[in-house]
Formats: sequence, C-alpha cells, structure tokens
Amino acid sequence: MRCRTEVLAAHSGGSFATAVSRAVAALRAGDVVALPTETVYGLAANACDERAVARIFSVKGRPANNPIIVHVTGTEMARQCVSAWTDPAQRLAEAFWPGPLTIVLPKAPTIPDIVTAGGPTVGVRCPRHPLIQAVMLECGFPLAAPSANRSTALSPTRAEHVCKSFDGLIPLILDGGPTPVGIESTVLDLTRSPPRVLRPGIVHHEALSAVLGPVEWAIQTASQTGEGRPRGAPPRSPGQLARHYAPQAPLVVLAWNDEADLRSQIEQMQWTAGATHVIAHTTPPGSAGFHGVSVIPRQPEACARALYAELHRCDEQGAAGIVVEAVPEGAPWDGIADRLRRASARPGF
Repeated sequence: MRCRTEVLAAHSGGSFATAVSRAVAALRAGDVVALPTETVYGLAANACDERAVARIFSVKGRPANNPIIVHVTGTEMARQCVSAWTDPAQRLAEAFWPGPLTIVLPKAPTIPDIVTAGGPTVGVRCPRHPLIQAVMLECGFPLAAPSANRSTALSPTRAEHVCKSFDGLIPLILDGGPTPVGIESTVLDLTRSPPRVLRPGIVHHEALSAVLGPVEWAIQTASQTGEGRPRGAPPRSPGQLARHYAPQAPLVVLAWNDEADLRSQIEQMQWTAGATHVIAHTTPPGSAGFHGVSVIPRQPEACARALYAELHRCDEQGAAGIVVEAVPEGAPWDGIADRLRRASARPGF
C-alpha cells in the first residue's frame, strides 16, 4: 500500500506494541490517528481535548451538528463520560460490551460540547478490537472516534480504505487488518422511555429487548427530518443523515426474479449493464455483459463483513453504477438494510 501518511502494521507482538506506543504518543500530543475497531476504522482523538476533537471535524469535513461517539475501555471509563450511569446501562454493558453497541446517556462535564454537537447527551461504546483497547488503556483517556472517511462517504473496513481518504492529512494509520463486524455500531438512546434504537446494527432490537424489555426503533416511526427529535435540536447519534455510507458511484437496491428481470430493471433505469456492477447474495447473474458481479454471503453477520469492502472495490474498479440485491426483512438484517437505504439516497435528500 502506497501512502504518504505513515501506516504501521499491528499484526504481530512486536509490531503491535510499536503501533500502540506510536499512537499513544500522537494522541497525547493532540493529533488524530486512524485505527481499527471491530466495526469499522475510526479517526480517533482525545475525547476530553476540544482542540483535538476539532481536528477530527476539520479533517473529515464533518458538519458541526453531527455528534461523535466516545470509545471507552469499559464501564469505569464510561462512568467518567456520563452524568448518570443507570441500571439499564449496566445490564446492556454486561450483555454486549465489549462489542458493537453504543449507549446514549446524559453527558458529563468532562466531555466537551463539540463532541456532542452541543447536545446534552453522549454516546459511549466499549469496542472489542484489541488494538484500540490497548491504545486507550495506555492513554488513560477515552477516544472520540467517528469512522475514518470523509463525511457521508463509504466507511473503511481496511487500512487502505483510510489511506484513500486521508493520505497526507493525518500522521498515522494503524493497520489491524480487516474489521470483523464491518458496519457501524447499534446506537440505543437510554434517555427515553422506552429506549429507542437511533441506528440499527448487528446488535438488533430483538436482542436488546431480551435484556431491557420493549425497545423502539426510531427509523420505523420517525419522519425523515430529525428521527423524532425536536426541530433544531442536535441529533443524539451519528448516522442520522438521509444520505450516508455512500460509495462514489450511484447505488440502487433491487429485487429480481432472474437475470432477465434484473437486466430489464437496469434498462428501465437507463443504466448500461456494461458499466454496472452487481452485488448479489441469493440470485447472482452471470458475469457476461456486466461491469462486474460479486457474490456476498446471505448470512447477516458475514454479509455485513463483506459489504463495504465490495462497495470500495466497485469504486476502485470504476463502476458507473452499483446494483445491490435487496436483503431479507427481519431484525438481523435491519442494520444492513439501513446502510443500503442511506447509501442509495439521492444527493441532497
């Protein structure tokens, strides 16, 4: 991988320790560092340092009204980031941490307003990836870490994806290999009763309900303007923009009966099959006449691991358009369906 930003591999014992040490030094100096979580790669800074967090917004081109999730080593550090650690939060942490679940609670004064877009709440998560855990343990402070991509663009699941966005703009990328989950964390707002899923993910609402009782899913009930929050109030979670997680090429989600049906639908959209890359999980067409055809798993966890990497590959290979086969309905697929819905939204909508 060619990259003017320094990329440090962190796969073996020696390289792991070196990567952690270098990242800690940069973070303590107020720099931003890209490193893997188990979901996607994050662009990390000291969550308690307002100027360091401001660098994240500047590098990403992130709107100031889009809050950032705070990553912690466990419940002890989480308690330092929130003003009240509740019994439901403790039960969720015991069930799903470390892992891809973000819990929204009232923020503590230690968390600068820039992290929460000026709002009164903060999302906290204990990631499972050993690299970010080791960095935070040595730093001794939580990390604000949105996905390491330009605002609204496709999230990175490999170090080379980060390099495409930030080559020469950040000092360091830690290469921990492909991320094992592949889509962003579930976000659950505990400041509401019943709790509300603000962003679905691999930890789906049925699993959350088994721990807490009834849980709402905001995307099912809220209008497009604000996911049910008061007009003008900042969102309580990232991932609320109508268009998000999008590749460079236009993307549409289709269901088809067979290859002839797929080709007919592409023709009706006035796309050219030869410039269209198809990503399928159940009914893949033959590759003849298409720009490319990828087959991804039909099992939701495996599909999530593969999806973003395939979308990055479509862009790298110059596809003019991307067709993704619609995923099945049901709780395990909600997070993937949400990412595809936002990735396929028209710009400006």
